[in-house]
Amino acid sequence: MVTEDGGKRSARVRGSKAYALATRRAKSYLEQPAKLKSLVAAAGSKAEARSGPLAAIMGPVKDGLRLVRAYANGSYRDISWQSLLMLVAAVVYFVMPVDLVPDFLLGFGLLDDAAIMGWTLRTLSRDLESFRAWEAATAPPRPDASDDAVTPEDPPAAQ
Repeated sequence: MVTEDGGKRSARVRGSKAYALATRRAKSYLEQPAKLKSLVAAAGSKAEARSGPLAAIMGPVKDGLRLVRAYANGSYRDISWQSLLMLVAAVVYFVMPVDLVPDFLLGFGLLDDAAIMGWTLRTLSRDLESFRAWEAATAPPRPDASDDAVTPEDPPAAQ
């Protein structure tokens, strides 16, 4: 859920020079799959190490990172260029050491990261939903827990 302050913050961030720089860098990353994979890895590490404002959107953030990784490795392409650019720009902004409010300012810097990431994820919610459905349909089958049960036909374990 976005508060009025969060909505204003994301609008301010989207209009910033830092976000414009993130968008330009995102275009460069999208042209180089190896760099894009490195970006996703860096964002994943940063996301795992954070809490606070990002905690509430961590599930969708991870979904977005998996989508970008799947795009980078060529397995997922069912997303428009504009949507992908927006998502990668948000990831670049999140990873950038200097953005509108530096992260080292005791959590305040994470507010703008969370605002732009939250706005992007809400805007791309249908794209993320489609990706999750694709991911579920293409995931290898998980063994059923009942497959692990010992049946009377199974020989007893050696002791």
